[in-house]
Amino acid sequence: MKTTLACVFAIILCGPALAVGDDVPMSPLVAWQADRTVVLDAADIDLPEFQWIARPVVVFADSPADPRLVKQLDLLAARVGELVERDIVVIVDSDPAAESALRTELRPRGFMLVLIDKDGGVKLRKAAPWHVRELTRIIDKTPELQQEVRDRRALAE
Repeated sequence: MKTTLACVFAIILCGPALAVGDDVPMSPLVAWQADRTVVLDAADIDLPEFQWIARPVVVFADSPADPRLVKQLDLLAARVGELVERDIVVIVDSDPAAESALRTELRPRGFMLVLIDKDGGVKLRKAAPWHVRELTRIIDKTPELQQEVRDRRALAE
């Protein structure tokens, strides 16, 4: 578990340092498109950038050491393939002092998990860690995902 936690925090801390070419910072969307398993830091996120492209799962905590945050990141990492299949981008905000735009918009109190659909609407808010299985059940019921499945089937024919 310590190794997983160390890797997750390394990704969070190094994510903004990723660059494209001559010291041009890589946008969070481009970073996610390059590696759909990356965990993004909320400080650099502009939610409309992800609209109709990805389903953000935003995890808030008051500290990087919050056991609920650690558990949630472990649960997400354990079934990352299911997240990739459903175009889920994981965003973490564990610094209330930074007052990120996401924190201002979604107003968490302590730990909170928020699922946002591709249309930009909040589909779920939970004050406790959730399993990927439960998240995917919510997503699989959305009209947007059902249409995506129909479109994929039509392309395969």
